[in-house]
Amino acid sequence: MFRMAAGCLAIAVLGCDAAAETLDATIAEKKAEVLEEHAVVGTTPPPTSSVTIKKPEAQAVDPAGDKPLDDAITCLARTIYWEARSEPPTCMEAIANVVMNRLGHNGFPSTVCAVVKQGHEKGACQFSWRCDGRPDSAREDDAYTKAKEVARRALNLQLPDRTGGALYFYLRSAPPPSWAQQYIKTVDVDGFSFYRPPDGAAH
Repeated sequence: MFRMAAGCLAIAVLGCDAAAETLDATIAEKKAEVLEEHAVVGTTPPPTSSVTIKKPEAQAVDPAGDKPLDDAITCLARTIYWEARSEPPTCMEAIANVVMNRLGHNGFPSTVCAVVKQGHEKGACQFSWRCDGRPDSAREDDAYTKAKEVARRALNLQLPDRTGGALYFYLRSAPPPSWAQQYIKTVDVDGFSFYRPPDGAAH
């Protein structure tokens, strides 16, 4: 009898934990939508708990790293993860900066997911991981946890812009793209170089 009761209690607790995690994820996704709007119009959100995404809320989103790319936290975190999962935190932040810089630029889409997915339908992805033909699920828990934390801070507009307003970047160990000769380099961060067009327009 006691074992059965204890087992039922454990199931109830686990059920409560899962429900709390689902609620945290829902709250985080709703907050991210509001924060996206602030980023698009270039206003700083009020630093209140009603708007700012908290750490547990962000980490509750896409816990297995295999969710479809349909919310800002997942789209941004997955981009940070795939572009810089083995890089230092400064580089992860710089990748997030580029996505957020694009979000606030009138030449790019007005949601994080649209920025991340841009060009995919034409096979000319803005972010290489979207067109490499491999699964997009995150496989390394620790790196993905770090990526989600960087995404949370980026959406809260709590990250310094390490890129000097860059809209493009490339990994220096790869051949430089053709646009690198025409754009202005803003900075090197770890293994990446960051650029912006000379006229400030999206290309």
